[in-house]
Amino acid sequence: MRILLLFLSILAFGAHAEAAKASTENFISSIWDDFKHAVDCGSCQALLGGLKLVSGFGEGFMIDVFIGVCKLSGVEDPDVCRGIIEKEGPALHDAFQNLHIGSHATRTMCASLIGLCQYPEVRSHSLEFPSSKPETTRPPPSGKPPIKVVHFSDTHVDLFYETGASYECTKPICCRVYEDKDAPGITKTPCGPFGNTKCDPPHILQESMNAAIAKINPEFSIYTGDVVAHDIWLVGQAEALEVFNDTYGQMEKDLGMVYAAIGNHDTAPVNLFPPNDIESKASAQFAYNALAEDWYALTGIPSVKSANEFGSYSAMHPNSNLRIISYNSIFYYNFNFYMYQDPMETDPNGQFEWLIKELQSAEDAGQRAWLISHIPPGLTDHFRDYSQYFDQILQRYEATIAGLFYGHTHMDEFQIAYSDYNKRNADTATAMAYIAPSMTPTSGPPSFRVYEIDPVTYGVLDFTQYIANISDPSYQTDPEWVPYYSAKAAYGSKLSPPLTDPKAELTPTFWHNVTVAMESDSSIFQDFWARRNRGWNVATCTGECVEKELCMLRAADAQHNCHEPEPGLNISINKRDQASGDASLEKEKISGPECDHAGMGSLLGKIAYRARVVREAEERGLASSDA
Repeated sequence: MRILLLFLSILAFGAHAEAAKASTENFISSIWDDFKHAVDCGSCQALLGGLKLVSGFGEGFMIDVFIGVCKLSGVEDPDVCRGIIEKEGPALHDAFQNLHIGSHATRTMCASLIGLCQYPEVRSHSLEFPSSKPETTRPPPSGKPPIKVVHFSDTHVDLFYETGASYECTKPICCRVYEDKDAPGITKTPCGPFGNTKCDPPHILQESMNAAIAKINPEFSIYTGDVVAHDIWLVGQAEALEVFNDTYGQMEKDLGMVYAAIGNHDTAPVNLFPPNDIESKASAQFAYNALAEDWYALTGIPSVKSANEFGSYSAMHPNSNLRIISYNSIFYYNFNFYMYQDPMETDPNGQFEWLIKELQSAEDAGQRAWLISHIPPGLTDHFRDYSQYFDQILQRYEATIAGLFYGHTHMDEFQIAYSDYNKRNADTATAMAYIAPSMTPTSGPPSFRVYEIDPVTYGVLDFTQYIANISDPSYQTDPEWVPYYSAKAAYGSKLSPPLTDPKAELTPTFWHNVTVAMESDSSIFQDFWARRNRGWNVATCTGECVEKELCMLRAADAQHNCHEPEPGLNISINKRDQASGDASLEKEKISGPECDHAGMGSLLGKIAYRARVVREAEERGLASSDA
């Protein structure tokens, strides 16, 4: 009712500047109250209804209201609020203009961004395949000497990193001079030359990692995206292009052949990749064009240039039977606001149809295929509908797909796909998704991975994780990149019977059996849990936490990952929040991609969480006064 009265007041007095200003302030207060009183799915839908009404007064008005609510909540500094919302607000405005309250899209938004609805049931949709699934199974290992392939991800090089600047700040990333007190020689918390766990890394750290990779001399490398830093309230297209040139130029200089994928940070504004058939003010075409040229320079393969269409390509690795398919998973990302449409598309940009075509070609030619992308399909921030549709592709082409490779979470993880999610066991495990940790040290020591690959089947025989121990005093002088652990040694030796043969493949069945071992021996799980962050700042995970994490590992189809939305807790609280001592943002570490503290989607979650804390404090105060 209050929103309706405000609406009428704007109609009556909108021509008067003072009245309009007062109406804006009233709307800010009203929307903040709506956030505070949003306690369930119904009230979340009402909140979205109010936001949709605000959007009806124009993009600029809605942006002003959002900025005001963000400032009122105090979840970010005012300049960060303004920068993020001015950049991403137009996309959210377009989304609200096209939403119908109570629809699948708004319930998904309330589940994914605000955490007050349960996820709606996945919309039934069957993909069409050119032929039925053959009887072919995964080929056995060839027994030939393996080749080495390096996997690295999430570099996020900060070109404005300043050695000696403060690593304590209130922004999404530090090690920059935001205020005089942050400056080198003045601050008491100076950043070292090779980075800090509260900052995106400097260019020199990438040089160090590239040199370590070059010494390994891999057959080729894969890079699963996120070039641009986390200064998301500031970054524009010019800065994004500058970082592309810096990061990929350094790869071209230091490394051999590299196959890359696009990340959610690899555009400006962040996260926004509108499909071609959606009218929008934003466009990722500048990124597609630039990356297509950068990636072609790294591979020399003409088909890579097709990435300028929508950030995806398919390429045959020279003198091999391996087809590498890099696809744009950001179309399926909860923070890509252009996907919240009524009705939601079933195949944005026809990418599923394209994937099927490429995999069918590989199957017909007797080739093996790797799929590389940024966002793993089973994550909490991957739209569940698209995850299920993608899983249909995995099940159809399980004999052709030799591996799936991702980044995004900044952590050392994996996901298993099953032909029957009601019977997740060794017999139904069909595909394995490897998730590599980041070079960016905000979740632990900088890291890259070296796979041992069968040169005939292109199955993964083993991998060794390398780290540069950022806690070592010598790190800031000259980081030493050393082996952290081997998958086969760490997990294969714990199975019954053990699997330690260097020629044996780490199949989906192997990885399922690893999760079974984690269930029966808590020390195996705890070792895995510590390795996620490379032994750094390891949170406690016992009891129900273990059950949920094991469920997450067994859910490359996101609808089966056991995640239940909570108000404002669908986002990963960033390091600034953890260090601030703010009781409203401190919590036990939950599973969530490190990059999910970036952008307006995160702002919505943080505002919802802060609103809940404020409401509960007010209720306790009322209860105390009544007593």
